[in-house]
Amino acid sequence: MILNLIYFMMLILMVLLSIAFFTLMERKFLGYCHFRKGPNKTGILGLFQPFSDAIKLFSKEMNKMFYMNKNLQIIAPIFMIIMMIMMWMIFQFSNTALNLSMSIIFFLCISSLSSYSILFSGWASNSKYSLIGSYRGFAQVISYEVSMALILITMSIMPQSFNLFYFFKLQTYYPLIFSMFPVFIIWFISILAELNRVPFDLAEGESELVSGFNIEYGSWLFAIIFMSEYGNIMIISYLTNYLFLGFKNLSQFSILMIMFIIIMMRGTYVRMRYDQLMMMAWKIILPQSIILLFLIYFIF
Repeated sequence: MILNLIYFMMLILMVLLSIAFFTLMERKFLGYCHFRKGPNKTGILGLFQPFSDAIKLFSKEMNKMFYMNKNLQIIAPIFMIIMMIMMWMIFQFSNTALNLSMSIIFFLCISSLSSYSILFSGWASNSKYSLIGSYRGFAQVISYEVSMALILITMSIMPQSFNLFYFFKLQTYYPLIFSMFPVFIIWFISILAELNRVPFDLAEGESELVSGFNIEYGSWLFAIIFMSEYGNIMIISYLTNYLFLGFKNLSQFSILMIMFIIIMMRGTYVRMRYDQLMMMAWKIILPQSIILLFLIYFIF
């Protein structure tokens, strides 16, 4: 029990440290996309830029407007980062880690709960921009979470288990991405929508909603929202590696490759219209997910 607690605290510390360097990698890549260097002044090659940004954010004063629901506005980001930290429990990094037999179901439950924090944070801010952004984000997450759940159920047919550990055992010699490539395409589109990343970043549309659901946030609350979003990207990258790639010896490389592809989408694609997003979710992605579920069930 004590070893599990120490392991989990170390995991949280390493995740938060990884988020800092992940944001630096994104800013560096986007800088080179724009023909500039990105952060390169703070420390060696700009390595201390995320830490200086964190110190700046946490030292700022939090402005509390009189029309805000102050309690709910503070609870929503804290709930968001707690859900992000709990999602890391599904991965087994050492012998002392928790081995959840229903880890995929646990992931679906936590990811469903985390969508409420977007809705509550936008509503508690009592701003039109944040409220519209939260409505968009909540509807988007619900729409694509259905297809994401169907893909996870489809993939669990192969090892006949909801435990992620069995996916690694199944893919010892042959990664599932080769035989499940159509499933992987739908999965990748669904996770981009679930993460509010380009081209599905309608909840944070800078050109129309200023900053989306987090427009009234500042100081440490904005930093918490920022960390939870990038922590979710890392979780999804780990999960994609477990489900489709299964490279146990090259897992670090494959996870970094998935994270890099998600970053690359931001530098290359443009934002979709909201009606196109919903149309694709319910008329294209969902029917194909159902067809693939029944097809793979009757084949395997």
